[in-house]
Amino acid sequence: VESALPAGTSHCNDFDPSTAPEINSSGNSENWMVLSVAGEKPVPRFNHAAAVVGNRMIVVGGESGNGLLDDVQVLNFDNFSWTSASSKLYLSPSSFPLKIPSCKGHCLVSWGKKALLVGGRTDPGNDRVSVWAFDIETECWSVMEAKGEIPVARSGHTVVRANSVLILFGGETAKKKKLNDLHMFDLKSLTWLTLQCTGTRPSPRSNHAATLYEDKTLFIFGGASKSRTLNDMYSLDFETMVWSRIKIRGFHPSPRAGCCGVLCGTKWYIAGGGRHTETFIYDILKSEWSMAIASLPSSITTNKGFSLVLMQHKDKDFLVVFGGCRKEPSNQVEVLIIEKNESSMGRQYNPGKSAGKRSASQPVINASSHHSVDSAVGQNLASVIDHGSGRRSLSDLSLADQNPLSGNVSLRKQFHNKEEYNTSVRITKSSEDLSSILQATEQKTNQTDAGVEANAPGTKIRSDESFLYECENSNPRVEGITSIPVGNNNFVFPEVEGKAGELSAPSSIYYEMRMAALSRRNGILEVQLGAAMASRDTIERNLASALKSKEEMEKRLADTVKEMDLLKEKLAGIELAQEEANNISNIVHSDNVRLEHDVAFLKAVLDDTQKELHSTRGVLAGERARAFQLQVEVFHLKQRLQSMENRAPTPRKPFNV
Repeated sequence: VESALPAGTSHCNDFDPSTAPEINSSGNSENWMVLSVAGEKPVPRFNHAAAVVGNRMIVVGGESGNGLLDDVQVLNFDNFSWTSASSKLYLSPSSFPLKIPSCKGHCLVSWGKKALLVGGRTDPGNDRVSVWAFDIETECWSVMEAKGEIPVARSGHTVVRANSVLILFGGETAKKKKLNDLHMFDLKSLTWLTLQCTGTRPSPRSNHAATLYEDKTLFIFGGASKSRTLNDMYSLDFETMVWSRIKIRGFHPSPRAGCCGVLCGTKWYIAGGGRHTETFIYDILKSEWSMAIASLPSSITTNKGFSLVLMQHKDKDFLVVFGGCRKEPSNQVEVLIIEKNESSMGRQYNPGKSAGKRSASQPVINASSHHSVDSAVGQNLASVIDHGSGRRSLSDLSLADQNPLSGNVSLRKQFHNKEEYNTSVRITKSSEDLSSILQATEQKTNQTDAGVEANAPGTKIRSDESFLYECENSNPRVEGITSIPVGNNNFVFPEVEGKAGELSAPSSIYYEMRMAALSRRNGILEVQLGAAMASRDTIERNLASALKSKEEMEKRLADTVKEMDLLKEKLAGIELAQEEANNISNIVHSDNVRLEHDVAFLKAVLDDTQKELHSTRGVLAGERARAFQLQVEVFHLKQRLQSMENRAPTPRKPFNV
């Protein structure tokens, strides 16, 4: 395997940038392998946090042999080299540069081009959970001024992201108190909110594993409680806000704390948790556990406090672990290739697939990035579909109305042109104009035989371009007249047979041409008007059908609202019934407890009474024995007395015993 060696074997840290590092599945791909990287390696550490942003793995803080750390280390997956972020400062709202606190047991979640640091045990310490944002482009930290119900400071908790919301669960306070509370942080409004849930809540714990599936279900596994290590699993449905414990049949992992997990499709990979060498897979759909591999004892997955992320390189999925501590802190990087048949299910949950594809080198972070990004992509696709349907309906409507609209525009244009024509064409019928036209006609008759050119400044004829176009296209032919071109201020009359001063024939022909043009225009306008009326009827019918559809939709909406009200009433009734059932259950439970106390008390009294009765029986038996002895003595005394009376000659006084 290029740039990767089996975990536990010796390897060379030298890196040649000229040879592009490449991870492939040849060789030992069924176990954890040590990744050879270039650059200055980070300080060995454990109890740190890591997340994948873009094509880089961001490592923040942790604990070394000399104390807590506050640095930021970056592993570039393109050239597989380590770099250290240059900036360790951030700007507070008051614009004072402050140093980022050293921390361990915190969580790191990606959000766009930022890595969010949530909680952890810091130096100096805080009373409440703080949220920091690291911009990978500017390499600058900034604190997010939160408000609302800010959770108490803690470490060993878990944080997952659903779109623009962070979900925090469990952890351990500075006084070693285990927690099982659930909180939500809105990244847009910067507000914390405590979530109230029902059902079987997980016991207080820390150093557990958590993941979010399809932005709907939160899974919690393992961890450490106050007195023992756990291997139970719980799920929270965010639609009903009900906790439930998942009962696993058959094989399941042993109790463990400090394990790490990432979700790839529908399979949740769990690694580590003490000195355990197994890497497990939990199938969410089948609700079954299976063991992926058993790593070598020298692998860093047997360390405590390592980090685990999911990345993709050249269309292959890899698990990447870093750091941890066995006897000494480590700065080693190991990878595990995920087979396609393992990660093929639920491929749509990989982040970065905004258009159904993702770049081969783009890594993924954890379950929250899988599903939160896919949720945003689904919303975007839904909005595109809605808008696309709206555009199609609008385009269909425009196509349906295209002809009527053009007909209406041309109709208005025709009426507008007609008005311009009526106002622009002015003919002054005066004797002076006629005489000037006759004089011009006589002059031109003497000069040429082809036609007569008359310039009549008193006669003004103005026409618009549409009328000129129609007159030129019509080309009327009249016997004795070749053409009558119309200019701005003059006419050109051809030679007229007869007397030179007669103008009645050209004038009548001109007016006939004009009337013919107007008649043709009138016919065209009537056709267009008929088309416009037909289009209007069609539009009215479409409008009527649209109004009818609107009424039907309003009726359906009203029915849906009524059904929703009924469902709300039923839900309220169910909630009341549930509350009554809970109250009855509490009452029955309290009665059972009281009855158990009473039965225990009566049993104790009965035991004491039996003991006293037994002792009384013993005393009574003794008294009976003494009475029997007394009777025997009395009997012997009577016999002696009788014998003495028989021996004595003289009578004696009677002796009463």
